Amino acid sequence: MYQCYSVYAVCGFAAIGGGLFGFDISSMSGVLATQAYMNYFNVHGRYRQGAITGSMAGGSFFGTLASSFIADRMSRKTSIQIAAVIWIIGSIFQTAANGVAMLVFGRAVAGIGAGIASAMVPVYQAEIAPKEIRGRVVALQQWAITWGILIQYFIQYGASFVDGGAHNPHQSTLAFRIPWGVQIFPAMLLAVGMFFVPYSPRWLAGQDRWEESIRVLANLHGHGDIGHPKVLAQYREIEEAMTFEREAGGSAIKALTQPRMFSRVILTVSIQMWSQLCGVNVMMYYIVYMMQAAGVDDILLTASIQYILNVVLTLPAILFIDTWGRRPSLIYGALSMMTLLFAVAGLSAAYGIPNPRTDPSLDAVSWLIVGHPPVSRAIVACSYLFVCTFALTWGPTSWTYPSEIFPTGIRAKAVSLATASNWAWNCALAFAVPTLFETINWKMYIVFAVFNLCAFVHVWLTVRETKGKTLEEMEEVFESGEPAWRGVASGSRLDKLQRDIAEGKVKVTLRLRPRRYDHL
Repeated sequence: MYQCYSVYAVCGFAAIGGGLFGFDISSMSGVLATQAYMNYFNVHGRYRQGAITGSMAGGSFFGTLASSFIADRMSRKTSIQIAAVIWIIGSIFQTAANGVAMLVFGRAVAGIGAGIASAMVPVYQAEIAPKEIRGRVVALQQWAITWGILIQYFIQYGASFVDGGAHNPHQSTLAFRIPWGVQIFPAMLLAVGMFFVPYSPRWLAGQDRWEESIRVLANLHGHGDIGHPKVLAQYREIEEAMTFEREAGGSAIKALTQPRMFSRVILTVSIQMWSQLCGVNVMMYYIVYMMQAAGVDDILLTASIQYILNVVLTLPAILFIDTWGRRPSLIYGALSMMTLLFAVAGLSAAYGIPNPRTDPSLDAVSWLIVGHPPVSRAIVACSYLFVCTFALTWGPTSWTYPSEIFPTGIRAKAVSLATASNWAWNCALAFAVPTLFETINWKMYIVFAVFNLCAFVHVWLTVRETKGKTLEEMEEVFESGEPAWRGVASGSRLDKLQRDIAEGKVKVTLRLRPRRYDHL
């Protein structure tokens, strides 16, 4: 069977799994304001909408926890295919939903698939990519998420014009069934296409399938030449790391609870937590409510610009994350988002009024900006700048960092725990934000701004720079004894090892069967 070995093509295609996460995020944004959706599901209370929105995140939480067991046993590649199939099943139930119960069930099932994919796609990408572009290709996951958000939103925007538009009280259910049905097709493409990409060479090595591992490494990084110094250097690093892990013994669960690893688990769990508590959920899931409170006229069109900015501004992060590093992205991102949220809170407090409840379509919010167009535009601008900042910083980095700092034997389980944190907070906020909009209104932005301040302090004290290091060098990065803000020396020992191999100073013995490779 044909196999593609272009690192960018393989990692980019696998990132479609991230696109499922994006479809999830905006799967409600464009239908919330349609009469078809509100009337068919009788969504007029904040708790019911919170349950519908949060059900997918809840399913994703459990899917994420299960993902590592599938990936370690059946491979990273196969786990992504299983995720796609589960997503398809859940989407079918959503499209055919005849009530809230069936909709919630379908979203929960689809969430399991999204959870598996969101955890294992970055692991697969990190294990495929060379150190020089690892951050870039793992960040493709976030770019795929933004594309999923954008595509799904515009499908919903287009479907909202069914039967005369979103304000027609007799609008057909096609307004929400079309968008939920369309999201089946990228999952079908992912499930089939993953047959044509290689297994992770590190997973193969972990299964003692060394011949396949070296062949995959050679095809990915040495144009098929297993004697290429770069391939041999990576092979030796992987072999030494695997030997060390096996000599240490014990189960993966036990290894995760050892102090030196447990601190990394807490770090990655926290990074994924902050990526949700920074306030991006407000800007993505419930952007319609935010625009309503700001007094924006064409809500769906104004919100669509935000999704476009999210896609466009993620691209510079992909291109330069391996240049400017992980730590600066997280530090400056948290400070910038904090400032913008304080600005929105200040404008809302100074110029807003309690909702007089004269317009039923605005019942979801309790605080409105009325008669102050410049203030409304300023809030929209802050919203745009917030999303641009997230796209440049926390968006891609929060996926890259957890996937690269753990040893191969526990990487899948550690990343699944970190991603479970993302989905747990995602689920909690999906339930909480509608209530916050109705109860504490503009003060909600202050809460998220303070979370960003906490994230800044936490990142400054604990996050170490990992750019330019191989996955097998993370022990040196985290066990150097230096404070996180000082870091370790730049450069990688892999480069020296590669030069030594090329000059004949180091010999590497491959675990190959001679009868198959005598010509080498």
